[in-house]
Amino acid sequence: MSKFIIICDVTCDLNKELRERFNIEYVKGHMTGPDGKERVTVLNWNEMSHDEFYNDLKKNPNGYSTSPASPDEFKVVFEKYLVEGYDILSISISTALSGTYNFSLQAKEMLKEEYPDRKIICINSLRYSTGFGLLAVRASILRSEGKSIDEVAAWVEENKNCCHQAGFLDDLSFVAAKGRLSKSKAFMGKLIGIKPMGEFDYNGLTTIIGKAKGDKASIDAIIKYMEKTIIEPEKQIIFIASTNRMKQALALKARIEETFKPSEVIITDVYPADGINIGPGLMSAYYFGTKISEGLEKEKAIMNEILAK
Repeated sequence: MSKFIIICDVTCDLNKELRERFNIEYVKGHMTGPDGKERVTVLNWNEMSHDEFYNDLKKNPNGYSTSPASPDEFKVVFEKYLVEGYDILSISISTALSGTYNFSLQAKEMLKEEYPDRKIICINSLRYSTGFGLLAVRASILRSEGKSIDEVAAWVEENKNCCHQAGFLDDLSFVAAKGRLSKSKAFMGKLIGIKPMGEFDYNGLTTIIGKAKGDKASIDAIIKYMEKTIIEPEKQIIFIASTNRMKQALALKARIEETFKPSEVIITDVYPADGINIGPGLMSAYYFGTKISEGLEKEKAIMNEILAK
């Protein structure tokens, strides 16, 4: 059985410690700041700290933009491992949000004649940020259990719509500004104390499935929603992402540990490649559970029932 490397793009939001722990590589992207200068996006904080970045983003929401790695940049990273005898499992951000997956396919085409004996499998994750990262981590765990690249790829394709997001985005103006949410829905996210509750939809976007009021009610709703949708939590690593909501993330972590007793709960960061498009108001848990329904009809019904009580 051939050895293989898992390669994500920069939007997986896996920090150095997690990438080393799970042996995951990534392809860098690009961003432009308010000064008009293009920079490489990486999975660490270099020029700015987390707080400095999100504070500046709040002041200059339209001053930042992102762009993905080019096919040639994917090719360079892929070839680094092909020459060492690795096959490649490439996982990319949802095609509903970026053309990154198509660029990975173009890199694969560039390399297939030169490396006819090597295998490159490219997957559209239908996820982004921490949900994408969690999917890659589960793929890594399957690899460590001895699964082949084909077995791991098949599992990811079958289960990517079982990766849930349960949390809130309490300022939707950032995602709306990037064309990912309607302006009317964004307005609701600015009402004082209102927490729009988001879930991944079947096509890889985040959809609002309900609105809670206040931190306590939001965290209660997240836990109850997870109880209805999670499968075998005691066997899982659960991620929590926070852009600028660490206090709430710590409270949610304690509740998840108490309620579900998972294998591990990890609070992860959201770096600029995703943060620019998400904004400072994200706090959410990511886990595996029941398959998400088309149109999120089942999930909306669950959340509406929770919030009605």
